[in-house]
Amino acid sequence: MTGDKKKLLFLVPAFPGGVGGAERVITTLLRHLDRGRFDCHLALAQSGNAYLENVPEWVSLHQIRASRMRYTLPGIIRLVRKLRPQTILSTVGYLNVMLIAAKPFLPRGVRIILREATTPSAFIAKETAHPRQWTWFYRHFYPRAHKIICLSDSIMEEMAIRFAIPRQKLIRIYNPVDITILRLRADTQANPYKESGPHLVAAGRLRSEKGFDLLLEAMPTIIRRHPVVKLAVLGEGPDEADLREQAVRLGIREHVDFLGFKDPPWPYFRHADLLVMPSRHEGMPNAVLEALALGTRVVATDCPGGIREIAQTGAQIMLVAPESPEALAEGILAALQRGKEQAPVGMAWLKEFEVEHIAAEYSRLF
Repeated sequence: MTGDKKKLLFLVPAFPGGVGGAERVITTLLRHLDRGRFDCHLALAQSGNAYLENVPEWVSLHQIRASRMRYTLPGIIRLVRKLRPQTILSTVGYLNVMLIAAKPFLPRGVRIILREATTPSAFIAKETAHPRQWTWFYRHFYPRAHKIICLSDSIMEEMAIRFAIPRQKLIRIYNPVDITILRLRADTQANPYKESGPHLVAAGRLRSEKGFDLLLEAMPTIIRRHPVVKLAVLGEGPDEADLREQAVRLGIREHVDFLGFKDPPWPYFRHADLLVMPSRHEGMPNAVLEALALGTRVVATDCPGGIREIAQTGAQIMLVAPESPEALAEGILAALQRGKEQAPVGMAWLKEFEVEHIAAEYSRLF
């Protein structure tokens, strides 16, 4: 019986290979919400399969199956009218804007909660073709939501100051880390690295904002100091062919393995000497949180987003200047010089990110 439960609808872009952080966060959250309190529905805006095996069986799944994101709106409206949820949680900028635009066509009283997964100014400047239009969207559409979840304090400040969104609409909730599952699955699988190393790992969608091109540019300097260093790149995306060509052009192809989408990536994080996050902008990167939770050092660019807030917790993370292959190489070499230091289990900094804590914050919001 679901009559006394709150009906929730989660909107995510898709679950294709190379899926991003939003999908991982939502599946983790769904596993820890109280099924006695919530009747949860998950809608995929496009077709895909990755991570679906991690969605709890008690969550109802709906696939809209649009060929392009822009064509999902009619399907979303039909689904919301059919389900009539009390609350909709949308997870990505394009979906957020479309959902707010469709608000006049949705049942009255439905609460819309938006999750802002990246730094808006960086997203607008680097990832959109029409920056002025997107600035207008943020200023005029986002305030119509019931609440806006920001993944870091810095994102929340930007939403309030740059886009004039009322502060009472904003709430900061970090991404969750399921520490128990993370460590269990990382430690029960074999070391995926067969050579002596040192081993670097980088993970994410192969797109410009993730800065993998900067990391490849840094590799020749690292190779000169560590001739047998290996870099494992986990992920898929539209820039993969260009990155492979770049590795060949730089003469580092034998030092870089493009391994595609790995589910889970945790054995690679657990057994690496360093995780490198060379991003141009970030929200609250799951790969960084997960690697740190497994005791692996991180070198990351001090880019817009939540990276600096992670570093301020006392976690083992070294920040370097963004957009600089030279700074990235220097940071990696310095971290390798120190050697790999395993972090103790039960690190205090993790409490802010533990999935039980984060699920409770979402539950209060619903």
